[in-house]
Amino acid sequence: METRVAILSIIVEQPDSVERLNDLLHEFREYIIGRMGLPYREKDMNIICVAIDAPQDVTSTLSGKIGQLQGISAKTVYSKK
Repeated sequence: METRVAILSIIVEQPDSVERLNDLLHEFREYIIGRMGLPYREKDMNIICVAIDAPQDVTSTLSGKIGQLQGISAKTVYSKK
């Protein structure tokens, strides 16, 4: 199956949802290339960037599940290849 590299940009504004977010990332760990998290204390939020190489439907599923979590926003940018 063909895969595409994508970046998931995640903003966490509700700390109570972090455990579920980490569960989802663990569930999709076979596709994750790496991740970086930045605490932004001045705004009481966290910014997370996840690089993923997966079939487009898998990436869409993960992004959708993350976006449904309370207090968490997610957007995806795909590579052109």
